Amino acid sequence: MKQAPTFSLKHALTNEEYSLSSYLGKSVMLTFWTSWCPDSRVDLALKQRLYQSMDHSKLEMLMINVTGRERIEHVGDFVKEQGYTFPVLLDDGRIVYDQFECAGVPTTVLIDASGQIIATLGEQATFQDVTNGLATLLK
Repeated sequence: MKQAPTFSLKHALTNEEYSLSSYLGKSVMLTFWTSWCPDSRVDLALKQRLYQSMDHSKLEMLMINVTGRERIEHVGDFVKEQGYTFPVLLDDGRIVYDQFECAGVPTTVLIDASGQIIATLGEQATFQDVTNGLATLLK
């Protein structure tokens, strides 16, 4: 396992700053995505359903838009149109995406309560792969 890189990013709608370090002691699921990617859209819709039904005391979900791969001014409108209620953060270009060694979107990174990366699920991973990883993370 490897320690997750730390970051601080702004929320797409509120401009509030979110720092990964503030979630130490809690498991975190990061998802890197873009609005133009059909697989990202499907993945985010499934994760929205998961977010609405989960126990937030056990897991934090942060969705990171890879602004270096799309036009940043459209992200807020996209988030509102889709009705996403999970936190959507804006990458600083591709800085955090690259720190986590992502190779495509969507990419999901599962981080345990001590800040260790337990799984990185790339664009070929299914939602079942993600839920299997969550089962391991949350046991």
